[in-house]
Order: sequence, then C-alpha cells, then structure tokens
Amino acid sequence: MPANERCLSTLGASWAPATDYALNGGERWYVVHTQAQRETTAQAQLGLQGFRSFMPRYEKTVRHARKLTRTRAPLFPRYVFIILDIDRQPWHSVNGTIGVVSLLMSRDRPLAAPTGVVEALIAMSSNDKEQLFLPKLTPGQKVRLVAGPFAEQLGVLEQFDDRGRVRVLLEMMGAWYPVCVPCSDVLPVA
Repeated sequence: MPANERCLSTLGASWAPATDYALNGGERWYVVHTQAQRETTAQAQLGLQGFRSFMPRYEKTVRHARKLTRTRAPLFPRYVFIILDIDRQPWHSVNGTIGVVSLLMSRDRPLAAPTGVVEALIAMSSNDKEQLFLPKLTPGQKVRLVAGPFAEQLGVLEQFDDRGRVRVLLEMMGAWYPVCVPCSDVLPVA
C-alpha cells in the first residue's frame, strides 16, 4: 500500500472523491498547488473538510526491474482543482491542509481557473471522473504504443474491433506485422 493510502487509512474517516461537480451560486473552480506526489492526500484532506475537488488522471505504464506496471497518475502533477465560493467559504483553511502548498493566488485572493477548462476535463473523463478518455484515433493514423512488449514503438493504426482493441501495423526487420492491443495502449503521434 502506498504511503499516502496508509496515511488515509489511519484517519479512520471514510472519504471518496466528489462526484457532484455542479457549480452553485458564486462557486468557481480554483487550482490548488500540492506537495510533490501528495495529490491524493491533499484531495482526501480537502474532502474531509467538505471541499469538492477534482484531479484528472490517466493510465500510464511504469517500467521498473524489467516489469511493466500500469498505474493511474495525475494528469497535472502537483495540482488539484477545487470548487470554492471565496465570498462565502473559509478558503484560507485550504492553504493549511495536509499535502497542500497553497492555492494559486493573484495578489491576496485565489485565482480562478478559466471558465470551461475544468468542465471540459470533467466532460472528457470516464464515469469514475478520473480516467480521461482516449484521444480520437482514425485508421491510417500514425500511433505510438505506450504499453506492453512493444512500448515506444511507432506504427500505423489499421482497424478497431468491438472489444475495445485496435490492430496496429508495426514495421520490424523490413516487414509490416499486425499487433492487436487495447485502445488505451495507443496514442497518436503529433
């Protein structure tokens, strides 16, 4: 169990990420700067104080000791989005929260995120509001495999199937070979 999850389990309180992201009245989205690799701890601590927050994540592959492990990582490391009504809520307590460095500020007031940015991220995320959907892919497009034994290889997207997998053509030793992989293992090449 990671250290931040051990810390949360010792709190003895039940906490789950917010699922209601509707803004009411004077509420806006703000950005919280967190300590390095403490985004989950900061989000949980803010949730225990009654603040609603959102931290978009993506699934990434980590290589260590010849093993590939899939893990969810923050899309914006060291940042969490939070809903605040700065005229009605005691927002100063956010800066003293475990795992938080500070709110992003403009002079002496928190700086609101541009309207529509966080809402667009939420709209692109899956039902658990963490995993971002994959970018739009089209057959014939050049792609990079990001996981599995062919990670970091370039190929051409050939086709989709109805089980959430894609067929990619990889060039190896002067010939093209088809490989079927999950859609989440493929990213478009810019």
